[in-house]
Amino acid sequence: MKPRKVTTTTLAGMRAKNTPIAMATAYDATFASLLDQAGMDVLLVGDSLGMVVQGNDNTLGVTIDQMVYHTRCVARGASRAFVVADMPFLSYQVSEEEALKNAGRLIAEGHAHGVKLEGGREICTAVSRLVAAGIPVMGHIGLTPQHVHQLGGFKAQGKDTESATELIEAARSLERAGAFAIVLECVPGELAQTITEAIGIPTIGIGAGVHCDGQVLVCYDFLGMNDGFKPRFLKTFDDLGSRIREATAAYVTEVKERSFPAT
Repeated sequence: MKPRKVTTTTLAGMRAKNTPIAMATAYDATFASLLDQAGMDVLLVGDSLGMVVQGNDNTLGVTIDQMVYHTRCVARGASRAFVVADMPFLSYQVSEEEALKNAGRLIAEGHAHGVKLEGGREICTAVSRLVAAGIPVMGHIGLTPQHVHQLGGFKAQGKDTESATELIEAARSLERAGAFAIVLECVPGELAQTITEAIGIPTIGIGAGVHCDGQVLVCYDFLGMNDGFKPRFLKTFDDLGSRIREATAAYVTEVKERSFPAT
């Protein structure tokens, strides 16, 4: 018997019942299947692949073709989880028509269930256009990696009254535009709680405290596979990086010693 698929209705119901939402990134079918089997509610095909898969310093070089490819891989590995695909830099900012075309590709070719856009009130017309076309949209405010140069680096946001007020209004605007959920990245926990209480759709936090409706992390990060990334909010639940190196070294040794294969 197939597990029941998570939908936007499922996620809204989880918020209503105060049931936390578990979300993680995935970039390929194998990881997607493992995370899905472990009970992940939402799989995010993040444009973070530009950093953790491609080895770049930021997400800005990721293309829509790359996102379609990775999303299709993840969708093949997901049986239960709701699959959300990031819309990469300049795939939705140029015009509403471009946003609709690119989001449509992620749904039709990538088999995503929804898309995620970074930004506040300035993207709400694009959000409304996508929602009107039947495409579920997740918002993303706070630290928005596609704005890294404008923000002066990967810095926490909403730490002063003016910027906090702007984030609250951004969340309300995204909800009015039809977003089904919003990621809150690197904002103070108190502000994340205020935003969560101010809107009626789920909030998913990353570095935003415990009062969001759910949490999201990059899979390589919480599995201990990214030695160079140790922010304060991150908890590593295993040290797969060391275990992979040890297993690989054992394989190399046996090959060099001609003890593998045995015959």
